[in-house]
Amino acid sequence: MTMIADNLHSIHTRIAQACARSARKPESVTLLAVSKTFGADAVVQAYAAGQTAFGENYIQEAVEKITLLAHLPLQWHCIGPIQSNKTRLVAEHFDWVHTVDRLKIAQRLSEQRAAHQAPLQVCIQVNVDGGPNKSGVAPAEALALAQAVAALPRLRVRGLMCIPEPAPDFVAACSVFARARALFDQMNAAGRKLDTLSMGMSSDLEAAIASGSTMVRVGSAIFGSRTTSSGLPAA
Repeated sequence: MTMIADNLHSIHTRIAQACARSARKPESVTLLAVSKTFGADAVVQAYAAGQTAFGENYIQEAVEKITLLAHLPLQWHCIGPIQSNKTRLVAEHFDWVHTVDRLKIAQRLSEQRAAHQAPLQVCIQVNVDGGPNKSGVAPAEALALAQAVAALPRLRVRGLMCIPEPAPDFVAACSVFARARALFDQMNAAGRKLDTLSMGMSSDLEAAIASGSTMVRVGSAIFGSRTTSSGLPAA
């Protein structure tokens, strides 16, 4: 068994234990393996261990991997910021987008998604804790944006995504994630029929699951520490 396979097993164990503590079924939480900065060989190792859903932040790097691994039945999620000049690449190559926070970007994605492709699955990114340097629509604007995006023909709104600032402890993390869950419930009560709450990463997936996450995005705990171009560990 490879290091990646061992790590995947450990993450699935953490997910199962977190679900048990919240009286949830492990299958209610999807694991998204964040493979940014790692090569296609790492993705292949994860796939051999049973992982099929992968998240990528850097669009050009992702497209190269998606093209190289097109023979494998993988699901690709864009979880990084999207500039207007990159929407065509996202629309043509990805299955999901977690980072829609502007109607303009959503419109371009819909226009550039080919008719023969399945609708692009979309999460609205919400700046749930008001971080000044974080992407995401304000919670008060999320419902209106979701309604506008849902009207676009080649997109399907599935839920919300958030990346809050690191919390000092489990209780504090749960408090922030609970805001996203409350917004998710509020939007469903308004008729949105959302099924995806994308929140939680390597360090805080337990708090996210306790707060209702249905999809956790885990990178370093699966693939190892990332390094910068200088060879130093990434921050």
